[in-house]
Amino acid sequence: MSPAASGNDAAPQASADVPVTVSIRRKVDPARFDEATHWVQTGMDLANEYPGFLGSGWVRAHAGSAHWHMLYKFKDAASLDAWEHSIARTSWLHEGEGLVLESHVVRRTGIEGWFDESQANAGPSAPIQPPRWKQAVAIGLGFFPLNVIFTYLVTGVDPHWNDIPTVLRILLTTFVMAPMMTYVVMPFITRRLRPWLQKAPKKKA
Repeated sequence: MSPAASGNDAAPQASADVPVTVSIRRKVDPARFDEATHWVQTGMDLANEYPGFLGSGWVRAHAGSAHWHMLYKFKDAASLDAWEHSIARTSWLHEGEGLVLESHVVRRTGIEGWFDESQANAGPSAPIQPPRWKQAVAIGLGFFPLNVIFTYLVTGVDPHWNDIPTVLRILLTTFVMAPMMTYVVMPFITRRLRPWLQKAPKKKA
């Protein structure tokens, strides 16, 4: 299988301690649709058995489309590397030789990973990545209410919270809010704002 079809295209290296989302757009041989469907599902089932796997999915733009969009996510770069360099994945790729005609791979980490392409809109072209200002609005919509709720809760439980040194108070707040933003708030916000985030910009006349 060619490097393009294998899904091992050159991609930016991820930081060691942040979740990594891999987005793959593959062109599949239409004459081997049933085989390709079974092959893709087998690969996702295999990845699910590896430590650090956070989920996956795949869709086609429409019935009979030769372009398939796939996503999978691992908790960090080390977990992803263990899967991508595993004997199981290598064998799986060889089994799919001839099914995949070409592929395009993109990796995202940290904040960029919150704005992964929508699987529902996958097609021959990669879905639109939201502009930075829209990403900033989405992050603000998540951060502001979470910060307000946290502040009211912690001051209600501990009236002396504001007496804690500022640096320590900010550090404790960060430890609580960062996981909440990453695993709960931002996934919720981006799902709700998906149509707006990925709305195509108006073309100038």
